[in-house]
Amino acid sequence: MNIVIRDAGPDDAAGIVAIYNEAVAHGTAIWNERRVDVADRLAWIAARQAAGWPVLVALDPQGQLLGYGSFADFRAFDGYRHTVEHSVYVRADCRGAGLGAALLLALVERAKAAGKHAMVAAIEAGNTASLRLHARCGFEPAGTLRQVGAKFGRWLDLSFMQRLLDELPPR
Repeated sequence: MNIVIRDAGPDDAAGIVAIYNEAVAHGTAIWNERRVDVADRLAWIAARQAAGWPVLVALDPQGQLLGYGSFADFRAFDGYRHTVEHSVYVRADCRGAGLGAALLLALVERAKAAGKHAMVAAIEAGNTASLRLHARCGFEPAGTLRQVGAKFGRWLDLSFMQRLLDELPPR
């Protein structure tokens, strides 16, 4: 599939909303139950970018938004300053075509360029497609927290995976 990955802009908010809201309504990749609107995602994009964090989008040759991804601080304490946590979401009808890997690897490159040491993924433990995707992209299992979330009337387990991005000492 021929795609373009670039930084998100305001015109991408509606496509991000559609993907996000589909995941909220039908899946466990997002543990929110509240759908968002374009104003919400415009504010989210602006806040991420103002803080220096990337929001990337994947587009087909016609300019249709097929997926998006971002990363930000893993935790807000100084000791975690070298670690980021990412999210990648792909439109339901485009999954399995390599878009998730392309977005994830683009985020890895951005994190390396930003001088980050580790990237963390927090994945619903039953999401085998995402677990496999991360393993293919160099992430390793780092543990599972049992029953820490709930959605659709059931408990959810959270699996962590991580990828080290460099071998440098802490700064």
